[in-house]
Amino acid sequence: MNRILLIEDDAHLAEGLEYNLVRAGYEVRIARTAAAGRSAALEWPPDLVLLDLMLPDRPGFELLAELVERGVVFPIFVLSARAQEADKLRGFDLGAVDYLTKPFSVGELLARIRVRLQERASAERFTLGTLRVDLGRFVLEGGARPVHLTPTEVALLRELRRVPGRPVEREVLLARIWNLGGGMTRTLDAHVARLRRKLELDPAAPRHLQTVRGVGYVLLATPEELRD
Repeated sequence: MNRILLIEDDAHLAEGLEYNLVRAGYEVRIARTAAAGRSAALEWPPDLVLLDLMLPDRPGFELLAELVERGVVFPIFVLSARAQEADKLRGFDLGAVDYLTKPFSVGELLARIRVRLQERASAERFTLGTLRVDLGRFVLEGGARPVHLTPTEVALLRELRRVPGRPVEREVLLARIWNLGGGMTRTLDAHVARLRRKLELDPAAPRHLQTVRGVGYVLLATPEELRD
């Protein structure tokens, strides 16, 4: 049974979400402060986190940044009444994989959770040069030490690997990974830059994750590597 950690201080909303998540077959734990959420995330590792931004003891953005910095492998959804584009972009830049504005449809939330957890369960492995990529374990191996991949980086690699050698448009990546429109490319570029630093011997002259000017990005690898 997949575990979902709900970090939300609104008791009424938390109880309603818990009811629907349990009915959908998930094990749920509720934390009503950032401190309680941090402890639960580290001591009761969830498969997915739902995070409110307006917490009583600490901003949700700070908790999001800390969890990502610690190398968590579970996807984090932001649930917030803050609907400004700047807030959404900040959430994605910090490592959130989805952002739903309150009020939202419970059915849509459950559908998005289902898709993310299905992707997480897919243990895809392949190689890029001397590196072994394990999307199921969120890790790169083959260097001096294993390198952690964030859930967003895994989603990027998965999308590009679907059509190796063919460029994927920026708008397509933004829509599939973050449900964003094509005008918000700064978020995508920032994540690609961080991923290149992990994948490439020379990030300034990438061999595998290349930019196609005016289009988007392409993953270059041999068929033998991708069939690994």
